[in-house]
Amino acid sequence: MQHLTVLGTGVLGSQIALQAAYHGKDVVVYDISDEVLATLPDRWDYLRRLYLQDVADATPETVDAAITRIRPTSDLAEAVGDADLIIEAVPEVLEIKQETWARVGELAPERTIFTTNSSTLLPSDIAPSSGRPQKFLALHFANEIWRLNVGEVMGHAGTDPAAYEAVAGFAEEIGMIPIRVLKEQPGYVLNSLLVPFLNAAAVLFVRGVADVETIDLTWRRSTGAPLGPFQIYDVVGMETPYHLARRNPDPEMQRFAEILKRDYIDQGRMGRAAGKGFYDYG
Repeated sequence: MQHLTVLGTGVLGSQIALQAAYHGKDVVVYDISDEVLATLPDRWDYLRRLYLQDVADATPETVDAAITRIRPTSDLAEAVGDADLIIEAVPEVLEIKQETWARVGELAPERTIFTTNSSTLLPSDIAPSSGRPQKFLALHFANEIWRLNVGEVMGHAGTDPAAYEAVAGFAEEIGMIPIRVLKEQPGYVLNSLLVPFLNAAAVLFVRGVADVETIDLTWRRSTGAPLGPFQIYDVVGMETPYHLARRNPDPEMQRFAEILKRDYIDQGRMGRAAGKGFYDYG
């Protein structure tokens, strides 16, 4: 699968695009407007620095060559017209994903395999909207995929095994370790472990038990972990945690969503990729 289309150019969408292009794939990235796409050069500059820092064989020339293999467009028909594989990384809202896939299913070639990078939603809840549920599954990446290189592959009961194996093979081709999830599970393996941990930190914060810095310090010093939970929130970015907390029926998580919106998202404190979140990054 040489021709990849990535739907959404946010934190993970841009990472997926660059990681695939760095490994020789031809990539089209789609977003809803040319105004959004106009911000991509800044995103590539940010990721270029991280690749040169973290990837052993990265040079300015190899990273720049990868960026030249990425073509942006706000025309969905153009974006998917030659795709062997589509990876969707739009906001973590079921209705948005369903609407996106309904449009894509009408436009993409018959050969195209469809994948969602959803963090918590099930492929079986999205697949019918695509019109091709047998070619639909999930391919989920951890944030900073060039460094934390796992690709969780999760189908649903109707996924064609050949499509599943093709996606696992693609993940390996772009430098990922394919994690074969054997049964549909909200949150796959990674987020089934991570989300309860992050939620527990959020509740401590909302209750006023400790401040952000103290919660993170406690976790790092007590476990030897490199990052505390709020540092992880900054890596993930504020948008996905906000949507998850907003939909959580727990009143304390609803309160956390309000805090994220008021004190962070509305203030442009979107996380580490934006230079500031719970912490400021130089």
